[in-house]
Amino acid sequence: MPGRAVRLALCLAPVLLAGCWAVGNRPVVQEGVRRLVAADPRWLLAGAGLTCLSWVAASCVRQGALPDRLPPGLLLASQFAAGAANHALPGGLGAHAVTLRFLRARGVPLPRATASIGLYSLARSSAKTLVLLVFLAVSPAWRRLGELIPDGRVLVPVAAVTGGALAVAGVLLSAVRPLRRPVTVLLRSALADAREVHARPGRVFALWGGAVAMPLVQAGTLACVGASLGLGLPWEQVTLAYLAAGTAVGAVPAPGGLAVDAALVWTLVTFGATPAVATATVIGYRVLTDWLPLLPGALVLSALIRAKAL
Repeated sequence: MPGRAVRLALCLAPVLLAGCWAVGNRPVVQEGVRRLVAADPRWLLAGAGLTCLSWVAASCVRQGALPDRLPPGLLLASQFAAGAANHALPGGLGAHAVTLRFLRARGVPLPRATASIGLYSLARSSAKTLVLLVFLAVSPAWRRLGELIPDGRVLVPVAAVTGGALAVAGVLLSAVRPLRRPVTVLLRSALADAREVHARPGRVFALWGGAVAMPLVQAGTLACVGASLGLGLPWEQVTLAYLAAGTAVGAVPAPGGLAVDAALVWTLVTFGATPAVATATVIGYRVLTDWLPLLPGALVLSALIRAKAL
């Protein structure tokens, strides 16, 4: 019973946080919902199509990060189901847990499966940063992002916490021998698999092509929702806002993407959108990418468990 209560509290935490924010910003939320109901359905349909492509891109990256061949249909189903698990755990841990169970069920050894998840995360973050740098170089809207950079009073504690965490991890790895051995095995497996993957052009294209496509497809979904609501921003600014907000606070451990959503609304407003339309755009984006697929994803997850694919 205590474990069940903890799991229930973790699942309800994002909903409670979102509800508290909605109560505190009731006029903006009401105006945003009103605009969302009157949105252009053609643009919303285009956004739904791009959302489906995001699961295809995620499947490509997962396959590209692993030398073993995976069944395409089951891999795509596992990535669709992984979205349902991401609502309860922060930082993509839900999707990684589902993928790890899927790879273990396909006979992939644990070190190789864990290493593939690390390579997947590294490729996604590196590709997203590269795409952000490209948009910063070609878009004049990057000057407005200076207003979003926190001052030294915020950056200094963040840098101190990050440095302290790295120092503690280094001390533990050097002093605790039982912890050093599995980490060494994992790193060796990761390096060996990375060399093998990058020696095969098909895997390289799937890994890095999918990693570059994922942020562009997700930003395209946001741009379609914004176009349906009359956001009034060009698509390159919407893409830059999505990339900047996700890169800045993507590592904040908040379930359900709440930190990214708040930063995204703030960034869109900085670029010139009205708060109500920016809020409606982010709500519509979250509905298309998370809430509508939630129940089907949970059903697919249950079906995969029953079929012993997980």
